[in-house]
Amino acid sequence: MTEPGTVLIAGPTRNLGRHAVLAMADRPREQRPDLLLAGRAGRDLTAVADEARALGARVHEIGCDLASLAGVRAAAATARGLLTDGVVRPLRALVANAGTMSADTRQASSDGYELTFAVNYLAHAQLIGDLLGSFTAPARVVLLGSNTYHANFWRKLLGVAEAEWADPVELARPATGEQAPGMAVSGTAYSNAKLAILYYAHELQRRAGAGISVSVFEPGWMPGTALGRGAPAAFQAISRALGRIPGVSTPRRSGPLLAAMALDDKWAHLRDGAFVVKTKLTEVQPLAHDGERERRLWEATAELVERAGASR
Repeated sequence: MTEPGTVLIAGPTRNLGRHAVLAMADRPREQRPDLLLAGRAGRDLTAVADEARALGARVHEIGCDLASLAGVRAAAATARGLLTDGVVRPLRALVANAGTMSADTRQASSDGYELTFAVNYLAHAQLIGDLLGSFTAPARVVLLGSNTYHANFWRKLLGVAEAEWADPVELARPATGEQAPGMAVSGTAYSNAKLAILYYAHELQRRAGAGISVSVFEPGWMPGTALGRGAPAAFQAISRALGRIPGVSTPRRSGPLLAAMALDDKWAHLRDGAFVVKTKLTEVQPLAHDGERERRLWEATAELVERAGASR
């Protein structure tokens, strides 16, 4: 078994991220990694860090607003400092878990990008890019995916559209003031961001070192989490009710599965953006493999990140 080293997890404070952190912290001592928790500074970050410490983990909190690329860059610099100074063990895994689904696609990040795309995709691309040279092989990057990138059974049942791909610079642009907010529009924006993650995973694997494996984890549909907190009250109430159905995914059930993706030997062979749905390696739809889109996304990401840096 590879020495567990350090795991950095973005979005550790609630739901899936919190339960993944606690599952890592609750492992036997020889399997327990050091933890870098990158999330919004405050009571929630301190609380999950304290819970993990109580289970025996060595934990460092890194305050980070993932809606700000400058904040992400600063968090990566802090992580590099901890690694370089030997405060934590070598970096073996990064879990890109943070996520949001803005109810209004006119809402922008601090860099002026559409919020869902900015947090779910751009923030993680910035964080991974800044830390790519800091991994110690063998290492893993685990991205959070979603079957919402295509018109699956549940989306068809609820009448929600699949991803509508466009040039990434366009996807990053907030909607105009005339465009009314709505669940269909915000759902499509979320699907676009998740499709971007699949494209990015494939291109990242081509460019990462031989000792870094890239995979994508789908935790299963988890109705009633904070992800949909901007949705209408009736929709949230229905989601909470659905979340009580036996067998439906919950953060408590899926968190340990995400932790396993980062640490277990079972998943050490995964590469090339392999897509795991809960515990099953799954072939993605042909839509999710497109070399031209993947290369353009990589280029556009560099443009968007550079533009954000230049504006400060």
